[in-house]
Amino acid sequence: MIAYIKGEITFKNPAYVIVEAGGIGYHINISLHTYSKIESMERVKLLTYFHVKEDSQTLYGFESPEERNLFVYLISVSGIGPNTARVLLSSLKPEEARSAIISEDVRVISSVKGIGPKTAKRLIIELKDKLIKDSGEETSSVPSAMGSHSIREEALSALLALGFNRIRIQKALNKVLNESSGITDVEVLIKLALKNLS
Repeated sequence: MIAYIKGEITFKNPAYVIVEAGGIGYHINISLHTYSKIESMERVKLLTYFHVKEDSQTLYGFESPEERNLFVYLISVSGIGPNTARVLLSSLKPEEARSAIISEDVRVISSVKGIGPKTAKRLIIELKDKLIKDSGEETSSVPSAMGSHSIREEALSALLALGFNRIRIQKALNKVLNESSGITDVEVLIKLALKNLS
């Protein structure tokens, strides 16, 4: 899988960009959310999802890991294809979409073009628990100290790469950050979390 593409934007509109990397121009479909983040940029690093069907191969690009993760969750639901997921992420910011699913707000979700009440309810049924577990909200809230979110995400990615279970990692990180709110170094956070995981 192509994890990300980094290069110069040679064409840009709210639906897709063409990014030149290594002499190749990549056509990357994006959401309005991502477009709003890269609109003024000439060079970008977009996280990607490579969608393969019998008759097509399509690249989707994302400004943040949170948006890409939510996109992957959305397309795992029956009846939600990549284009519908992209429309949802163009209509709602990733955090708004997550919040609507977790709080079971059918009205907000079904306000998105192409998603009716039945599909909105299916999204909630299939994704609510996954999103809660993914964010670690089932345990305790994480301190909102400046930078704690970004180093938490880095630590989470590193520990997942080491093969640990996501839910165990979330609990370990929550425990460490609740006990030591002044952590600003990702290496320190990973080492402390590893003690709780061993």
